[in-house]
Amino acid sequence: MSPLKTLADTDLRALSATAAALPRLRKNLNLHPALEDPVQRLFNALAPGTYVRPHRHADWELMLALRGAFSILIFDDAGRVAERIELCATQGTLALEIPAQTWHAAVVMVPETVMFEVKPGPYRAVAEQDCAAWAPAEGVAAAGLLEQWYRTAQAGEQAPAW
Repeated sequence: MSPLKTLADTDLRALSATAAALPRLRKNLNLHPALEDPVQRLFNALAPGTYVRPHRHADWELMLALRGAFSILIFDDAGRVAERIELCATQGTLALEIPAQTWHAAVVMVPETVMFEVKPGPYRAVAEQDCAAWAPAEGVAAAGLLEQWYRTAQAGEQAPAW
């Protein structure tokens, strides 16, 4: 068996279908062999409506639009949108590298969106202090309202109080 890893468009479609059927509306497929790997490489299929709480990482993170379209919102410490970056697999911006300690969230604009992510490992779950205190936790009713706000939020706008 070859050590080469390949992924076809049909695999991405299947990953997207799985994501759309899950409660969180997302599903990742890791290329790295273990969570301890020094370079994390993964496909992340996301469906519209998935809520990504604003968070930050100790290291940089690279995102590449493979299918569909999504936006990355960059926030200041108080929850004001500093920048909105639209990523699309077919036009415009394809990739974005987010610096360490940058508050950010993603909003999915179309079905069957897939991003490819690369970040330093090993894997570390986002700690509570690295989740924005001004944003609702995943799974609470207000999270869906904030996800709806993400869809049109622009630079200079303040995240609503929850």
